[in-house]
Amino acid sequence: MHKLKTLVRHGGLAALALFATGAAQAHPGHDTLSLVDGLTHPLAGLDHLLAMVAVGLWSAAALPPGRRLAGPAVFLAMLLVGAALPQFGLVLPGLEAGVAVSVAALGALMIAACSKQTILPTPAGLAVIGLAAVLHGMAHGAELSPGQSFAGYAVGFMAASAVLHGAGLAVGGWLLAGRRWAWRVLAGGVGLSGLLMLAGRL
Repeated sequence: MHKLKTLVRHGGLAALALFATGAAQAHPGHDTLSLVDGLTHPLAGLDHLLAMVAVGLWSAAALPPGRRLAGPAVFLAMLLVGAALPQFGLVLPGLEAGVAVSVAALGALMIAACSKQTILPTPAGLAVIGLAAVLHGMAHGAELSPGQSFAGYAVGFMAASAVLHGAGLAVGGWLLAGRRWAWRVLAGGVGLSGLLMLAGRL
C-alpha cells in the first residue's frame, strides 16, 4: 500500500515537473492549434483509444474502490514522461510495434483481472501500465509538428486520455455487475486487436 502511494506520488511529481518545463518553452501563438491536435490524437488511432479505455477497465476490476484512480494516475504520469522523451531526441526503434504489443498486454491484464485462477500482483499490473504509457507517450511526442507548443499539445492529449480512462472505469463497473461474459469478450477483443496491429506493423 505504501509503495503504491509512493509510486503514484512520485509519478505525479515527475509529470508536473516535465509539464512545467514544456510550459516554459511554449510558443503562445501555437497553443490553440497544439491543444486541438493533442485532444484529437488519442481519439484518432485505434491503438491509443483501446489502450486508454483498457487502463480504466483494468483499474475497475483489479483495484479496490478507493484506489481505482491509481491505474489512470500512473498511466497519465508516465504518458507525459514518454511524450517528453522525443523532445530530447529519444525515440525507440520499432515504436509502433511496441505500441501494438502494449495493447495486447493490456488486453491480457484485463483477462487476468477477471480470472479467479490468475492472480497478478497490483504493482506488476501498474508496472505494465506504466511501460505501456511510456510507449504511447513517446508515439504522441514523436508526432508533434515543428513549431507546435509541447505544453498545449500535452494538455490536449492528457485531457483526452483522462476522459477515456474515466469511460473505461465507468464501463468496467457496469460490466462487472453481472456481465462478466461481456467483460471477457471485450478483453479478448482488445488483446486480439493488439496482436493484429502487431502483425500489420512487422
